[in-house]
Amino acid sequence: MSTYAWIGLGNMGGPMTANLVNAGHTVRGYDLNPQACTAAAETGVQISDSIAHAMAGADAVFTMLPKGEHVRAVYEAQDGVWANATAQMLLLDSSTVDIESSRTLHDEATARGLSFVDAPVSGGISGAADATLAFMLGGAPELMERAQELISPMSGKIIVAGGPTSGIAAKICNNMMLFIDLMASAEGSQLADKLGLDPKVFWEIASVSSGRSWAQQTWYPVPDVIATAAANNNFEATFRVDLARKDVGLALDAGVMTGLDLPAAALASEHFDRLIDEGLGDKDCSLIVKNLVPDGKVRGYTPTNTVPAGK
Repeated sequence: MSTYAWIGLGNMGGPMTANLVNAGHTVRGYDLNPQACTAAAETGVQISDSIAHAMAGADAVFTMLPKGEHVRAVYEAQDGVWANATAQMLLLDSSTVDIESSRTLHDEATARGLSFVDAPVSGGISGAADATLAFMLGGAPELMERAQELISPMSGKIIVAGGPTSGIAAKICNNMMLFIDLMASAEGSQLADKLGLDPKVFWEIASVSSGRSWAQQTWYPVPDVIATAAANNNFEATFRVDLARKDVGLALDAGVMTGLDLPAAALASEHFDRLIDEGLGDKDCSLIVKNLVPDGKVRGYTPTNTVPAGK
């Protein structure tokens, strides 16, 4: 059995650590949010009051945080990861961050004689809870076997994407495709409704036709069609608008870096920006359906916060 230090016990980190505990491992968790710590403690995670305490004697150190700036801050803090890491530990970041942040962590780890793997995930909160996440790994080849052993209790699939930053590159590209697919489901569902099609019947048709996608199967933005849709719960977040906008922004930044034009990703970004400007950044990203109708009235959504952000 292994000992894990885990930094970030939120919607993803919480259930991921629970699966590690269920597999018989020791997990020492750290998070600034007391509610997240309480929830993790109820699953058997040992809560630490500092990064140093969480990391003491650990075999692996995972970070699962919202943005690259948060990951860098945790690593670079006076009593952070760099200050407490040893050559025996494997450092893994499962956050969705920018390429440059991931490259910086790889380079700094190498300079310090430490081992680092970028290990982002796909599968969302449900995949985290069910231990069916897909992990995409980037790093030195000699680290991959060890990384896979440590990740196994949380995963349904582990794929070695390549060298340093390859995992996060794959995640950025994948999420860009996800949100473009979400736009297709949003537009298709609303057009089908306006043309008088039964929503459930049309969803079944798309499910066996070329309109099928993960977003269509899991996030279909119409109530009472599929159980996993946020539309069944007034679009309360399964994947927040502001985090979706962050991920699409990472893809657009990568497009600039590589000289690519990504017009569909840019359109998804505009959809999310409109919702954020209305103060809806904490709602589910599938609420982009609201942007498709002039009055913003769609089935499954009752406005509860229409105050523009920052007001």
